[in-house]
Amino acid sequence: MNIVSLVGRPNTGKSALFNRIAKKRVAIVFDQPGVTRDRVTREVELGERRAMLVDTGGIAFDKRVTHDPLDEETRAQAAMAVEDSAVCAIVVDVREGIAPLDEEVIKRVRESGVPCVIAANKCDEPDDDWRAAAFERFGLQVFPISAEHGRGVTALVEALASRLPPPAAEDGPSAQPLRVAIVGRPNTGKSSYINRLLNAPRVIVSDIAGTTRDAVEVPFSIGAGPDARRYMLVDTAGMKPHTKMSKTSVDNFSLFRSEDAIKEADVVLLVMDAGMGPTMQDKRIAGKILEANKACAILMNKWDLAEADGVQEKKAADALRQMMPFLNFAPLVFCSAKSGYNIRRSVEAIDTAAASASMRLATGILNRTIEIAAKKTLSPMIKGKRLKIYYGLQVSTNPQTIRLFVNDPKLVTTAYLSYIEKALRAKFGLEGAPLRIFLKARPRGEAK
Repeated sequence: MNIVSLVGRPNTGKSALFNRIAKKRVAIVFDQPGVTRDRVTREVELGERRAMLVDTGGIAFDKRVTHDPLDEETRAQAAMAVEDSAVCAIVVDVREGIAPLDEEVIKRVRESGVPCVIAANKCDEPDDDWRAAAFERFGLQVFPISAEHGRGVTALVEALASRLPPPAAEDGPSAQPLRVAIVGRPNTGKSSYINRLLNAPRVIVSDIAGTTRDAVEVPFSIGAGPDARRYMLVDTAGMKPHTKMSKTSVDNFSLFRSEDAIKEADVVLLVMDAGMGPTMQDKRIAGKILEANKACAILMNKWDLAEADGVQEKKAADALRQMMPFLNFAPLVFCSAKSGYNIRRSVEAIDTAAASASMRLATGILNRTIEIAAKKTLSPMIKGKRLKIYYGLQVSTNPQTIRLFVNDPKLVTTAYLSYIEKALRAKFGLEGAPLRIFLKARPRGEAK
């Protein structure tokens, strides 16, 4: 798929334009230079074409502009985005006129040989359009736009689409990629894990907590052609406890993006620090995954460091299961993004969770399993009345949902419902898939 990148110096409105074209608030917009660091991507429609839209961090050649210690990494990400692009839109701020940084960005993009246009942003009214004319001296087509209000954006999108190369035969319709949200506390190695998977520095990695701010989408595939396994990895900001969050809106927006990434995911990969083990914040994040009823796998990263300290895998696994029993259904992988240990197994765990969440359960086998379980352990009795399960149906997948038709739903206990769930998991596997069981009353005469 062709890539269309938005580049420019800090605070020209690239993220606002990205959200406008994507028709969704994907990138964080905040009136502060250096908010965007990684490449934020989204598959969008450009007229009748589809393309991968990329929002880049502001290109600053002087740290005094953003006061960000990660300026060099941000600039490298933007440069790689330009190299990968089929066309670029250079976003400038007409209210500030031509800045030296604008000239430098335009020069570097033109030297790359990538077709480009200038998006003269913040022309909020027709009376502002004359300001855009100053940028015509660079010999590129200039489009007066207002990302905030949408003025001129349609014409810009049409121009970008017209500059895309002809569609290739393999660009036809294909299955949607599996959407995998990578979540966890700050500094557990989420970005390092993605870079290891891709074998490339696709997202910025730093010891500085809070390096990742946006939810960064990264396409990833295994194999080629129609049999390729396609994924959309979503690198999220580290989710801090509310008591440790700064008072800045950026922190709040980052948390909202991470929570949205969980809700939109097909599978959530919870990344924890193997040396530190499960923390209270890890449990809170796990709670968010359960609330969203998402398929899940657990990744205990930095295993190379924990193993060097004498930690044993079986004991660590037993401790984790004991501390987080509500995620016992999730596959657990000990890995090291640094060394590459068990990275392939982590992808297998993601695939297992996705397959379990979408598995169709044969009604006959489902009911035989429930019948056998009911015979092995008597159902609860309350005030002389015993729970009777007549039959069960799978009513949906993603998440797996079972409806049991019974004589009286009030007779069920949490322990017995858990027992039925264990019986179903023992029969069907369902590793990594949440399982919801609902009870519905059915009079004896209607029982099947």
